[in-house]
Amino acid sequence: MTSTARVPPSGGHAAPPEHLGHVIFITAAAAMGGFLFGYDSSVINGAVEAIRSRYDIGAAALAQVIAIALIGCAIGAATAGRIADRIGRIRCMRISAALFTVSAVGSALPFDIYDLAFWRIIGGFAIGMASVIGPAYIAEVSPAAYRGRLGSFQQAAIVVGIAISQLVNFGILQLADGDQRGKLLGLEAWQWMLGVMVVPALLYGLLSLAIPESPRYLISVGRVDRARKVLAEVENKDVDLDARVAEIDHAMRREHKSTFKDLKGSRFSFLPIVWVGIGLSMFQQLVGINVAFYYSATLWQSVGINPSSSFFYSFTTSIVNIIGTVIAVVLVDRVGRKPLALVGSSGMAIALAFEAWAFSAPLVNGRLPSTQGTVALVAAHVFVLFFALSWGVIVWVFLGEMFPNRIRAAALGVAASAQWIANWVITASFPSLAEWNLSGTYVIYACFAVLSIPFVLLFVKETKGKTLEEMG
Repeated sequence: MTSTARVPPSGGHAAPPEHLGHVIFITAAAAMGGFLFGYDSSVINGAVEAIRSRYDIGAAALAQVIAIALIGCAIGAATAGRIADRIGRIRCMRISAALFTVSAVGSALPFDIYDLAFWRIIGGFAIGMASVIGPAYIAEVSPAAYRGRLGSFQQAAIVVGIAISQLVNFGILQLADGDQRGKLLGLEAWQWMLGVMVVPALLYGLLSLAIPESPRYLISVGRVDRARKVLAEVENKDVDLDARVAEIDHAMRREHKSTFKDLKGSRFSFLPIVWVGIGLSMFQQLVGINVAFYYSATLWQSVGINPSSSFFYSFTTSIVNIIGTVIAVVLVDRVGRKPLALVGSSGMAIALAFEAWAFSAPLVNGRLPSTQGTVALVAAHVFVLFFALSWGVIVWVFLGEMFPNRIRAAALGVAASAQWIANWVITASFPSLAEWNLSGTYVIYACFAVLSIPFVLLFVKETKGKTLEEMG
């Protein structure tokens, strides 16, 4: 899955704080959770075929092992906010780092398939926590004039994590002579792929020891003096620290804690705006984007591409994902959210249609014909590019802006849950669907891309240039 909570952009042209370098370090350290989010979400791509072979399991069981991490993600995301409010953002990061570390070791040294599935759930819980805590912490320590740009560190870290995981997988495969089950120092290559995540997980834990607790949390637990010192580290020297502390304290006291009941419209239904948020979240996943990150190596091998090349194409896809994300960040406040969404949907629909056509060709000696093979590779990269420059970013922009203040937190939680569910549906169903009809599977994804166009046109309102208060 390639997504995170968005921090609202800030306005103004204030001078940079005297400690901008320190602020950037703090933000980058917190964004390591996003890096692990991206890394862990994508690293399994390199192990899919080896796991199938090692444990001799079918497509349905394999899909559950891959997708089961999303159960942990949903639980981690749902509980992270409450945990962070009780014990602090930094301790939450350390718990996440510890869980990442344990999951990496356990996944690399499983006794059987059920053991591996358990460690995947643990890693998923850490992903869910990181997806919530990182953006929240960055928003709370960033100077107002830099909050939007610093907030983008989390999304950047996610797409970089995806790319690095594919590069590491490719490197390990080369050391194992192109065999995912090739032995390296007593372990199979796929075990090293999953185990290497120990390195960034430990780095995340160490960095969490070097950054301060959120001023917002410190004030909430009465540690006002410490909060004032942290604010002095991140704000301009001309800022009245006592006034800032009072401002944060006042804002926290005024906050309305939205609940599930606030989202109810008619008797058994949500408010219309909540359904729009759910629709955006689900369309983002139903176009099949996570197939590109969970199964791409397996997909290319299934149409005759050798393992080394399939891993290389997975890496190039990740680079395209980074490029598309940069394009989205540059354009989202210039051209608007809806135009980007419509361009992205159109581009994805066309690319997916070409992939469906390419995969409809009968294999010749276990490979796609040359023309169809080339079209499939190009279309896959074009699909990821159009997703990254549109739905990969703008859905979180919309979700951060479209809901009225009184229901924003609860509505975001429901929309995020819908996204995890849709992610699980696509991830769990792909192996079985691909065995049934690979071309037909891509037709289904293309149909969802096409359906997203009238959905955006009819139900989604542009939020560019509007204040959060204008949303109701």
